[in-house]
Amino acid sequence: MTTPVLYDYWRSSASYRVRITLNLKGIDVTLDPVNLLTMAHKAPAHLARNPQGLVPALAIDGMMLTQSLSIIEYLDETRPEPPLLPADAVGRQRVRALAHVIAMDIHPVCNMSVVGRAADLAGGAEQAKAEWMSHFIARGLAAYETMLRHSATGLFCHGDAPTMADCCLVPQAYNARRWNVPLPPTIDRIVAHCEDLEPFRRAHPDQIGPPPEAD
Repeated sequence: MTTPVLYDYWRSSASYRVRITLNLKGIDVTLDPVNLLTMAHKAPAHLARNPQGLVPALAIDGMMLTQSLSIIEYLDETRPEPPLLPADAVGRQRVRALAHVIAMDIHPVCNMSVVGRAADLAGGAEQAKAEWMSHFIARGLAAYETMLRHSATGLFCHGDAPTMADCCLVPQAYNARRWNVPLPPTIDRIVAHCEDLEPFRRAHPDQIGPPPEAD
């Protein structure tokens, strides 16, 4: 059987959440870095994998998969152990809602191409980038923290085993720290618990490292 290949970038939070999922599922994968700093994601070779020119892209089961949450759900459906979505419809809705706060609300406006454009419109000031990131990350995490004040929250975002929500939260916490945004207490507790687990540790950007061409 061909080993799956993940085309990713070490600090991409979307790639990070897929790496966590692959580790939780025990799926061996080859990492093939796509250097965003050298615009390798806009080169023809990567556009053939993903016409959006984004990472990650996962070659698995004879297909090329894109969009991190779609990849996570595909892996959960085809490799159901351990499950990353609850068995009940209410639980699945809650986990998806938590994941979407990160992946569909915070992440898109904090994508570096968006932030770069915003900074350009503000005159190119680096301070504008920092203020933009701090504003949207802090606002999103405050809402997430409120959503965690729920009887279904346990050691993890939902119950006492990792779910798709945790796979999304941990990379966002990494980004928050990079931009000096404090983590709210429940988020901080859950993230610390996740980061003690090997599948999360092995997926961390510091364990992956930058592509050789990057400084």
